[in-house]
Amino acid sequence: MVATPSHAAPGENLTVVRDLSGKIGPVIGSALACNDIPRPRIQAVIGKFQAVIREASNNDADRGELTRLFDRHIADGRAAVASGRQDCRRAELQLGDLERSIGAPAAGATPDATVGQLSVAATGATGATTTSPVRGVTDREIIFGSVVPMSGANKESGRLLKVGIEAAFNRVNESGGVNGRMLKLMVADDGYDPNRTLDAMKQLYEKEQVFGFIGNFGTATAAVAIPYSLERRVLFFSPYTGANVTRHDPPDRYVFNYRPSYSEEADALVRYLVKLRRIQPRQIALFAQDDTFGDAGFAGVAKAYRALGLNDAAILRANYARNTVDVEPAINQLKAQKVPVRAVIMVATSRAAAKFIEKAHDALPGVIFVNVSAVGASALANELMLLGPRYAAGVVVTQAVPAVSGYSSLVLDYKVALAKHFPGEPPDYTSLEGYIEASILVQALKKAGPQLDTERLIDTLESMRNIDLGLGALLNFAPAEHQASHKIWGTALDETGAYQAIELE
Repeated sequence: MVATPSHAAPGENLTVVRDLSGKIGPVIGSALACNDIPRPRIQAVIGKFQAVIREASNNDADRGELTRLFDRHIADGRAAVASGRQDCRRAELQLGDLERSIGAPAAGATPDATVGQLSVAATGATGATTTSPVRGVTDREIIFGSVVPMSGANKESGRLLKVGIEAAFNRVNESGGVNGRMLKLMVADDGYDPNRTLDAMKQLYEKEQVFGFIGNFGTATAAVAIPYSLERRVLFFSPYTGANVTRHDPPDRYVFNYRPSYSEEADALVRYLVKLRRIQPRQIALFAQDDTFGDAGFAGVAKAYRALGLNDAAILRANYARNTVDVEPAINQLKAQKVPVRAVIMVATSRAAAKFIEKAHDALPGVIFVNVSAVGASALANELMLLGPRYAAGVVVTQAVPAVSGYSSLVLDYKVALAKHFPGEPPDYTSLEGYIEASILVQALKKAGPQLDTERLIDTLESMRNIDLGLGALLNFAPAEHQASHKIWGTALDETGAYQAIELE
């Protein structure tokens, strides 16, 4: 009987078998996709590995998890042949290596030795690493995808996210890549329209064969993209949203966030207005996009009110439609209030936010405008400065990243990468966030090692603690914690259109 090491701890057994599954499963899948390879040969190898799974499992849950993982890797191998990334001649050679290595165990072989045979078989009888049939991974590169708006009102935010991610990828590529593989980013445009998001996801996953997704933009779009990713068990890393759709409890296995939640940002803004600016809660209103993005901001404000012992039932919400700058109804709604509005918490994209500030500046004189980070700090500043310095001065934006004008080691690294790979591109909060999320992913890829697959990368991410990128704040993941950062920075625009750091509490 094939067995796992008898002296290993149960957790170690599971780890060994997971690793073997990622090596053997794709070989089996490739062989199954080739009609000329006799099925009894393939079934014999499957039977031996199923025995390994039984021996490694202490209970039905472990056995089921290992079996599902093995099946997923088999599916990856099938897909590799179907897509042309693997041919049947090579599939038969790899199967032959497996058969020769495990076909005749030596007399008196220990369980350790038997598993060792499987490991050698998975990497080729000569010990050379076999070509991985994992989607989006070759001997030379790892391909990631990102669905962002490259057209429409939010195209600048999409472009900046792409710049930041590629700056981080290019920086590691110039040093030889990750375990000898170059990182590549493929982008699909959905125009920040959830009706286009599914097609964009399919384009990247089915046509471009990406390994995983990074930096997708938006909340309503994430509500479409995440189910697609979960169904295919593909990594959905660090979307540009703080909404709860990406933050389930317990977390979805394949969804990881870098940035704080909108709830945390809204809480910081409510406390800032009430405690530091001495605004009465009934004089605070919410201007929000009329969709799940705005809903997430509203929920955060309501939660902050309750935490301060305030009544959240009286929060005034004024809406606008996504992908428009139709803010007049919201302005009229706020003007009609008997109690004058003195501050507006804004959960909006840059052009709509700028248009609202322009219209409200005279209609609601003296109002304080505060924004969550998803507004796109630089895009908002540019829009307001086109209107004139008086519209920009004093506008507050929370940030999920440190000041781009600062001198933390991460920010300095980012500026060097930006200057080298995107000459003339000014530092920006959105591209800095893309750079940070890509830098976290690079660390995880390095730690996962050369035998890369999605499950191994997920396990690696969940094991990462006290990640020190030089932000001035440590980042952490865990099996029950898929949000790395809870740190929020405060900034306010001055009359020159530059952001200055402010204390939020």
